[in-house]
Amino acid sequence: MKIQIERDTFLEALQSASRAVATRAGALPVLSGLHIVARGNDVTITGSDLDLTVKVNVMAHTQGDGVVVLGARLVSDNVRSLEPGTVTLEVKDSSATLTSGRSSFTLRTLNADEYPRLNSVEGEGVRVAADAFNEGLKQVIVAASKDEARPILCGVLLSATDKGLRFVATDSYRLALRDVEGLSILKSGTSVLVPAKGLAEVQRLLGKGEVEVVLGEREVSFSVDNAVITMRLIEGEYPNYEQLIPKGYPNVVTINREALAEAVKRVRLVAQDRNSQPVRLIMRTDGVELRQVAQEIGEANEYVDAKVEGSELEVAFNSEYLLDGLAASGSDEVMIETLDPLKPATLHGTDQESFTYLLMPVRVS
Repeated sequence: MKIQIERDTFLEALQSASRAVATRAGALPVLSGLHIVARGNDVTITGSDLDLTVKVNVMAHTQGDGVVVLGARLVSDNVRSLEPGTVTLEVKDSSATLTSGRSSFTLRTLNADEYPRLNSVEGEGVRVAADAFNEGLKQVIVAASKDEARPILCGVLLSATDKGLRFVATDSYRLALRDVEGLSILKSGTSVLVPAKGLAEVQRLLGKGEVEVVLGEREVSFSVDNAVITMRLIEGEYPNYEQLIPKGYPNVVTINREALAEAVKRVRLVAQDRNSQPVRLIMRTDGVELRQVAQEIGEANEYVDAKVEGSELEVAFNSEYLLDGLAASGSDEVMIETLDPLKPATLHGTDQESFTYLLMPVRVS
């Protein structure tokens, strides 16, 4: 088998598929590699850990059909090191040779016969606008947990609503919710829990066209341009998030999003540990005072003009989570609504009622 392909095209496909290869201990050794298939002028590159699979198709000039599995990191690093131009991959017996210009690498192959058979998701595909799907996804995915000990919270809940699709994610410290009207991939009244890790790969590939979604009993696939991302759905009952969102707030701050974000970034410079040393927001009559206190280092204060309705109070937040919420809102002005210093607060853009970011305060002395 011999493949001739442009380096940049090859490298982009290798990098996309590599993000799905197995890295955890105990996985099949062959899953640390990329499965490369040449048929005619089509080359398919697959990476998988059996929970997440990324398959990328590219065009190339080939001589002879064949299959090879190469270590993902090794082949990606070698191709990246080559000069731009045509790269040749030639496979003979148990070795593969990469050449470009005066450079040449010979790599040992993994046993292709041991690579698991990965079936396509069975079901009827639904095509939706990629930008509409990405619009909802990008505002909530940041709130999904990365703690695999709590798999339910590592997913994004997709729920059908009367008007479209709802995206929800939470790590128990913050929650993000976005409703996108006119977006339909589920039957009325149904919901699925999709791994955030897999959706992050979908997000990388989304462009301006369409994405095809195929929903199976236990898996879902997203086809974007020349790539198919398949992942297992997360099983289990998602938390009843709606009961966490208060129906009304007596205290409301309307403030410029960028001004607040930049102030948070400045005052938290004195914090040694940004997770254990929260930023304090003190609501005044005509603005918000930000305060960061770090013993043995110092203290930082900054005042930001704002419209304040309700009582003057002090509330503290994890600065990273607060910045995530401000970035996700995407609005020039945001509203921060609070009940008291210990109850969940909400953040959303003044011009976007379809997005809600719920943030738990941090208790400070």
